Parts: sequence; C-alpha cells; structure tokens
Amino acid sequence: MIDIRAALGSALALVLATASVHAETRTLYVGMNGGNFERTYTQAVFPDFEKANDVRIVVVPGTSSEILAKALAAKDKPQMHVMFLDDGVMIRAAGLGLCEKLKPSEGLAQLEPFARLKDDIAAGIDIGMTGLAYNKKLFDEKGWPAPTSWLDLADPKYKDKVVFQSASVSTFGLHGFLMFNRINGGSEANVEPGFKAFPDTIGKNVLEYIPNSAKISEMVQTGEAAIFPLTPTAVSTLKEKGIAVEYAQPKEGSVVLMVAECVIANSSEAELAQKLAAYLLSPEAQAKALAAGNIVPSNTSAKATTPAAEQKLATFHGYMKNAITLDWDVINAKRAEWNTRWNRMIER
Repeated sequence: MIDIRAALGSALALVLATASVHAETRTLYVGMNGGNFERTYTQAVFPDFEKANDVRIVVVPGTSSEILAKALAAKDKPQMHVMFLDDGVMIRAAGLGLCEKLKPSEGLAQLEPFARLKDDIAAGIDIGMTGLAYNKKLFDEKGWPAPTSWLDLADPKYKDKVVFQSASVSTFGLHGFLMFNRINGGSEANVEPGFKAFPDTIGKNVLEYIPNSAKISEMVQTGEAAIFPLTPTAVSTLKEKGIAVEYAQPKEGSVVLMVAECVIANSSEAELAQKLAAYLLSPEAQAKALAAGNIVPSNTSAKATTPAAEQKLATFHGYMKNAITLDWDVINAKRAEWNTRWNRMIER
C-alpha cells in the first residue's frame, strides 16, 4: 500500500530541490541584432558558456539603434548586461558612459588591433563590410551584368528596383549614403554633395526605404528588389536559405563594418558579464560563430573548422584590400542633424 504522506513528502522535496536549482541559475540579458546573429549565438555559441557557468542567456533583439536606446533609457538601472552594436553606434554608446572597460583576457590580446576600441571600452567580435548585393535571378533574366560601383544604384535601368536601408536608423544605409557622398566629392565632414545629389539620382530609383534588412529576402523572392547595400555575411546567410542573391565589391571600396561588444556599466551581474565578454572574444567561441553563422572572427587565432569556412575567410580578406574606414567621431557629432535632414529631404 502506498504511503500517501511519504509520497507527498518526496514530491515536495523534489519541487523544492528544483526551485533551488532554478533560484541559483542566474540570467544574463544580451542586446543584439536578431535574425542570423541571434540564431548563431543562441544555438552555437552561448550553450557551452551557459552550461559551464550555470547561467541562462536571454537575447534582447533589435537594431543597434534600438539596443542603444534601450540601454540609454535604463542607464541608471540597466536591464541588459552585454550588448552588441555596430561600430559607429558603439562609439556613441561609449561616449554616453554606457560601457565599462573590458577586463584583460587572452582573447582580447589576440584581437586584430583595429578591433580594440579606445581604452578597451569595447571590442569587435565580427568583422565585415558593407558593399552591394543583387538579385541574381532577376539579373540573369534581364541580362544585366553584376554591379561594380556604388553609382550603379543610380542607373536608370533599376528604376523602382533599388531597396535602400534608411540612413537615419541603419548602418548599411548610412554606409551607402556616405560612399555616394564621397564619390560626389564629399567627406564625413562635408555631406552637402551627397544630400544635394541623392534625391535626383539614387533616390529616383528607390522602391522603398526600409529600417533594416529583414525585408530584403522577401523582396528578392517577389522580384521587387534588384540591388541594395548589404554585407557578404548577410548575403551568405540568404544564399544558405536558397535565396538567389550575390555580393558585389564596389570598385570604390566597401565600408568596414564591425560589430562590437561591451559590458554595460553598473549592471547587476558585472563579473559574470565580463566573463561572458571574454569568452566571446576567445578563438573557440569565434570559430563556432564562423562555422554556424558566417560571422568573421576578430580574434587572429580563431581557425576555420571547415573548408567552406576557410574559403569564406579568404574571400573576406580579399574584400578588405580596398575597404574604407569612416571617421565615426565626425559622424557621431553630426548624426542627429543628418537624420533630420534625411527624413525631411529624402524619405519624406
């Protein structure tokens, strides 16, 4: 005969033990871009750290601008512990006092020199560049050659076939605009040539200004999008889904785009957040990110684990030969003013 009291006692003990385990499991919140980034890290990179440190990592998805806004809104009582931001946005975040200095680690010491932001306030975890991408199926049907220049975005044959990310919220869009501005004689310190020429050139071809690149896959598949700014990493991810896109390196150069991480200042789990940040800079973590999500390592000791990943690295280094680095100090000083002008003059 079953002893009801003993059974209830055992069940209660099990519940309490389970609750105790859950109570001891801490949670880290990481702000980052959704899509491929979130999928890669949650499936291939975070699990080993979670298991080794009895921690649960929760992704707060959003664009770099959105993550920055969330961190700034909660500056006095941070809700996130680590954040990934595009390099230019990260420099703004550091200037706003949102990041604490990274602690020395083996991974930090192994990074490409340019991947370490001033005073190690943040560090790159993914190295890339913004160039051009195009709808291979549509180009083949039309008999169009692959694009070779940023000025191809203004070619009349792409009327209502250009998709451009909003330069006021998207790094990709800002990169495209600033390269067009440079070609027209401008610089980061002088964007007048770009604002003057854009509406009657590229602007006349734009079908839609999008806040981020999430809609591109759909617009390629429906045949709406022919050409657009994008990174080789994003192109590789789309191709792996069977979407007919290709990357084209503009002859004027692509724009270096680094995703950087920082530990958010004054968070509730500062020590554990620093430990996670150090792990993400390690060659082991970055090799996993490369294999699972085409995320190019900033750690010089990270190795490609497959022939496909090795080829991706070789191709990437070829693109870097004429890649352009922008002056983010100048950009960030004027960004708010540019955003207003962009929204008023171009996306009106």
